[in-house]
Amino acid sequence: MTPTDLLATSAEGTPVLSLPASNAPTPTHTLIQISDTHIVRPGELLYDKVDTHAVLAAVLAQLEASPLRIGVLLLTGDLADSGDPLAYRRLRELVEPVAARMGVPVLYGMGNHDARGPFRAGLLGVEPTTEPYDYTHWVDDLRVVVLDSTEPGQHGGLLSTAQLGWLADELATPAPAGTVLALHHPPVPSPIAAVNTLLLAEPERLAAVLAGSDVKIVLTGHAHHASAGVLGGVPVWVAGATAYRAQVVGPADRMTGLVGGEYTRVDVYPTGAVATTVPIGPADVLYDMSLDDLTRHAAEYTAHAAQATHAAL
Repeated sequence: MTPTDLLATSAEGTPVLSLPASNAPTPTHTLIQISDTHIVRPGELLYDKVDTHAVLAAVLAQLEASPLRIGVLLLTGDLADSGDPLAYRRLRELVEPVAARMGVPVLYGMGNHDARGPFRAGLLGVEPTTEPYDYTHWVDDLRVVVLDSTEPGQHGGLLSTAQLGWLADELATPAPAGTVLALHHPPVPSPIAAVNTLLLAEPERLAAVLAGSDVKIVLTGHAHHASAGVLGGVPVWVAGATAYRAQVVGPADRMTGLVGGEYTRVDVYPTGAVATTVPIGPADVLYDMSLDDLTRHAAEYTAHAAQATHAAL
């Protein structure tokens, strides 16, 4: 869509704005998903190129400057690049003051690069135990369930029988506004062959729990590229990473990381949810028009179109 798509022509041939009534519902909740931040120790760069701390700071600045009403900041794993306690403290000291100013809660989830003990101590300020970090958080009447899909020492994902049983018990009672489920490892295939060796194991077991539930969307990360699928009749969103993105049209036998990241806006509606990827940082503005600007643009567009038609005759 371009601005000229919003134009119509009056009986006198004058361009006018045409804004049809929208039938789209209004979101009940908006969440921000930030995944794969890969924060490192002070003074370090990821792969000697990326200041992941600065990238995350740019995301938070973009969000704080936005008029968007956000229900929660959801960080879905690989928060520290190597499970380093200093990296977790850096992350917490960066994220939580911004979230406090915005009045938004922060939810943290485990990824395969994270370590449960330092994660708990550095981010949560609790005893550094090593059991899976699974929990439920309510955003008004919306239930957000965060599952720890990590398997210590492995890069692939796994949900135990106990975890799936706990999830089934949680979902047995529907939430008024439905449920958003978050975990790190995607339960759907990737276009990158190497990623497909590191997905959630036995996704059909999770599908059986999701089928018929009130889960509106499953949010994951891990793959460093944005994609979507379905599991158990529920939409699955694989979020792009903030740290860097993966090349998805390269050779099948290679995995290539590219500078540049993104995060996700998730809008929850009465009948479902929509995930939208958001590039990080400023972009060159192509157009930014007021209604008066658009009307003037319409007149110029119509005049040019008339000249082109006349010249073709």
